[in-house]
Amino acid sequence: MSELSSKKPQAAPASLDGTDLAILAALVEDGRMTNAALAARVGVAESTCAYRVRALRQSGVIVSVNARLNLGALGHPIHAIVKVRLGSHNREHVRNLYDKLVAVPGALTVLHVGGDDDFLLHVAVESPEKLRDLILEHVTIYPVVQRTETQLVFEVREGRGVLSP
Repeated sequence: MSELSSKKPQAAPASLDGTDLAILAALVEDGRMTNAALAARVGVAESTCAYRVRALRQSGVIVSVNARLNLGALGHPIHAIVKVRLGSHNREHVRNLYDKLVAVPGALTVLHVGGDDDFLLHVAVESPEKLRDLILEHVTIYPVVQRTETQLVFEVREGRGVLSP
């Protein structure tokens, strides 16, 4: 189910103390860290650390732990942002297209945005030809899509995130 179709109100920010924030910062840096190493790094007992991590998961603060992949090493060195503008903003059209864009082969992130464009689709593909084919076969085929604009990504760097001072 897409974010757009869920009717859940946005959760209030969790009340986190310095220990919780230190745990989160360490896990963002290395999500595979053992509980023992995490506890030592944060300066708490292992049982306390395990309890805190479990509480952070149960409260929805920690959603998942993921591996970052070298997409070039996997044969997908071309990154692009595809801006998608809709001709209709009917809720059902938007919801259906959102679900379809998320399922596009090579889609890394799909953002539903406000402004001139309606969606930003971050993709990784094997070649310029595959990028063209992706857009023609998976994006512009929908009547609700009025226009697309593709921007080639030269470099991707991680930002500081929300936990950095």
